[in-house]
Amino acid sequence: MFVRAEGPVRVGEGRAVDHRPPDNGDALTGVDMFAGLEPDVRQRVIATAVPRTYRKGQILFVEHDPGESLIILKRGAVAVFRTAPTGERAVLTVVRPPDVLGEVSLLDASTRSASAEAIEDCQALTLSRAAFMELVHSNPRILDAVMRSVGGLIRRLTEQNADHVFLDLPGRVAKTLVRLAGESQAPMITIELNQSQLAEMAGGSRQSVNQAIGSFANRGWLRTEGRRIVVTDVAALRRRAGMNSA
Repeated sequence: MFVRAEGPVRVGEGRAVDHRPPDNGDALTGVDMFAGLEPDVRQRVIATAVPRTYRKGQILFVEHDPGESLIILKRGAVAVFRTAPTGERAVLTVVRPPDVLGEVSLLDASTRSASAEAIEDCQALTLSRAAFMELVHSNPRILDAVMRSVGGLIRRLTEQNADHVFLDLPGRVAKTLVRLAGESQAPMITIELNQSQLAEMAGGSRQSVNQAIGSFANRGWLRTEGRRIVVTDVAALRRRAGMNSA
């Protein structure tokens, strides 16, 4: 995944940037939750954490699994989703480095509230709940970052609920595409994801999402190239989604 100064920008299920964390620090570089720790404490966290790799399509954890660890994502992308009794999936968010997963379950000692799947090959660190809670007790400043993370989750879920009330499906599809395009200012932004994933993110059937994409293509806002969507008019999509101008 990369950004070019000119021409199309390729996006793999997310924002149009290079998501590899910088190499000029330790394994926790850029992770907000651990930013306030002293270097020696950070090194103890790294020594305690267990490195993990996940292949694209691999499930990290499933809804109602025990919430036994915090996952610190270092490379790749993970879709967090809920599954209906009918088997339909709704993607709640896409997590990218240097974000974390699983902090809610660690705080309330409950089971996982959602499932997580790698949508790109991933590298991560896992920190057990026991090690995490020991760290919190000895470094209360971490709670500030945890609360910000939980607050961000609540805001995202609130906005998603509002979108389902106030936006029609084409509006939700447009908003999803704008979010995937991220902050890129390139004239064309290429988003690589399949139609089922886009439907899960927008909260609609694959057929209905395809109809919305076709409508946007007819208006010249985007074009499709196999499994790719090339966005050519982000501003128009933002207007369709009822978002403020960038």
